[in-house]
Amino acid sequence: MGSCIICGVDVDGGGRICDPHQEDVVFDFRGDSPDQLVSDRFYRGVVDGYAEFGVFVDLAPGVTGLLHRSELDRRLDSLDWEPGDEVFVQVKGVRDNGNIDLAWSIRQADREFRGVLVQDGDTEYLPEEDEEEPETDAEPETDSEPEPETDSEPEPETEAEQEPEADAEQEPETDAEQEPETDAEPDEAVEADEADTSEVDDAEPAESAADETAADETAADEGDADETAADEGDDDETAADDLDDERERVGIGTLADAIGDAVRIDGEVVSVRQTGGPTVFEVRDETGVVDVAAFVEPGVRAYPDVEVGDAVRIDGEVESHRGDVQVESEALVLLAGEEAEAVRRRLAEALTAEARPEGLQPLAGDEAVAELADGLLDAAEAIRRAVLESRPIVVRHPATADGYVAGAAVERAVLPLIRDEHAKSDAEYHYFTRRPLDDPVYGMDAATNDATRMLQDRDRHDEQLPLFLLVGTGSTVESADGIDLLSVYGVDAVVVDAEVADPETRESVDTLVSPEIDGVDADLSTGALVASLASAVNDEVRDDLRHLPAVSYWAETPDRYVELARDAGYDAERVAELREAIALEAYYQSYQDKRELVADLLFEDGGNLAAHVSEQFREKLETEVKTATENVVTEAVDGVEFAVLDTDGYTHRYDFPPTPLLLDDLHRRNANGEAYATVGIGTDELYVRTTADVSVRDVAERAAELAPNADVATAGLREGKIEFLSGERDAVEDAVVAALAEAF
Repeated sequence: MGSCIICGVDVDGGGRICDPHQEDVVFDFRGDSPDQLVSDRFYRGVVDGYAEFGVFVDLAPGVTGLLHRSELDRRLDSLDWEPGDEVFVQVKGVRDNGNIDLAWSIRQADREFRGVLVQDGDTEYLPEEDEEEPETDAEPETDSEPEPETDSEPEPETEAEQEPEADAEQEPETDAEQEPETDAEPDEAVEADEADTSEVDDAEPAESAADETAADETAADEGDADETAADEGDDDETAADDLDDERERVGIGTLADAIGDAVRIDGEVVSVRQTGGPTVFEVRDETGVVDVAAFVEPGVRAYPDVEVGDAVRIDGEVESHRGDVQVESEALVLLAGEEAEAVRRRLAEALTAEARPEGLQPLAGDEAVAELADGLLDAAEAIRRAVLESRPIVVRHPATADGYVAGAAVERAVLPLIRDEHAKSDAEYHYFTRRPLDDPVYGMDAATNDATRMLQDRDRHDEQLPLFLLVGTGSTVESADGIDLLSVYGVDAVVVDAEVADPETRESVDTLVSPEIDGVDADLSTGALVASLASAVNDEVRDDLRHLPAVSYWAETPDRYVELARDAGYDAERVAELREAIALEAYYQSYQDKRELVADLLFEDGGNLAAHVSEQFREKLETEVKTATENVVTEAVDGVEFAVLDTDGYTHRYDFPPTPLLLDDLHRRNANGEAYATVGIGTDELYVRTTADVSVRDVAERAAELAPNADVATAGLREGKIEFLSGERDAVEDAVVAALAEAF
């Protein structure tokens, strides 16, 4: 029975990784059959070549899988992989014919996994065990002593390491004499130390083999910074001795121009990742963030006393690792007292100076937006502060055209800030996530999903808890339970909604931007509001956002936004194409952000893509509207004209367009006069559209009184959605019609 390399629990069958940590390591596959691959594991591979539909990746000689373009988080032609490049992929499964389906891995470096294992057929072992096999087979014949002193400054691989006496049991002459074996082969050092346990000085009985080695080296005054720092008993004092007193601190933001230089940085630990090789500390100062690699032994935690939030000082060499700037640590010490306070003070001052925008300039000079300036500046500061603190940002928005415009506006503003702040080339995928919602309500399902992900990221990868930005959702009591779940973990939430928020929500959300009841501007969309927020977050993308407010309106777009879009080069026809294309793409794979596709449509498209998708939108909508119109039942109740549609019987419920969008279009086309209502009723839900200012919540409450056995309740205030028990459908239809007639 083996033990897990991450948590140490016993693993059946001699494996080296337990089930909960299967996805935390990457495997080097040495097998010869696809059937030996394990689904959901991550594997190292080599790009074999491209096809129209994806990338072929060799996992081993004769074992090749397909990474289909639908599995990518970007466009296929945007990949910078070349044949022969080493990449990391996840095995989704192996088909009966031997074809291997691969999935994209956001992690594309060893250091981003918590360990590395070799899978040779059905056998698993650490990579260094490959190298140890020759020494294991060679039985030492002599007790000759190792070369003293000459190897005290070790080279990683020397001929002396291959001599049989390196494994021989021997009487230790000096601490320095044991050092070459320790530095050359970590596992050999462990074996040697175990063999000599009985003869170790009583002054150090509790130290591990790795710690003894570091302590011995310190006693020998060899000054090796990495091994000295590994001494758990004297970490701070020993590492401090290894710092170069003549070095001056440099800002992390300048390291890109210092490749190959020896530097000193002071900062705060943002995250800690244990890989199969070094421990990687993500450290930030007032100028930026960088990865710092510290090595003791493969897969062994360096500086175990250093935790997230600690102030540290690091001496090391700046390197370029796979195109990313990284510092190879020579020495790392914890700062305390005045030095630690100085680091935190610099960070706090930099955050305050950088996070708060100087002011808000609403797009098109919108006065309704200007009235919300204080709240928008608070929201912009929270977003910018999260970027500077290396906290992930999760954006939640409805899967509608308006919702996508709002989410894309924030995305356009934040991603450049993340790229500027982090040296890692893929940081924008780690620190920004946009998750559309099928319903414009942040309910328990969405909140549970988010809580599960953030807690996994915290426990597995030492990530900070994210900032949640809810746009076009989260401001009504229907979202209260979901927001409460986040608050249990102390997670910050920012809500931005163009509709009036419920009073209860104002009390439970950290930052809420929403019109006050007395100052409601009915022609303000969430997309327009958030586009101005995004321009405050990052003024450099302001020109990119000018057409977005017009795209967010389905009808009666304010003239100020029509003119702003026209000035940006988007006439009315072009704006309509973008709106319709986004609405169509929002429906399909609604739970995916479709980051690159949405960016192409809204910001990069020369015209062909949006026009093509828009044409599909119109064809599908016209077909559905025609069918629905022929089956609408009209009636008049107390002077109010009703158009009632059975959405179960006369719509394609699982194809475009979604019911809310279809009813919106029907209502816009057919509403005549001030007393007109469109009602779409399904199995256990219905949607209401009216020409009057009618409260859907009041309608639901009145309908609940008229149909007391139906459990009628508001399910989505923003989209006019009411839910009920399916067995009471007829009673609910009559009750809602009566309640609407009373409300007009």
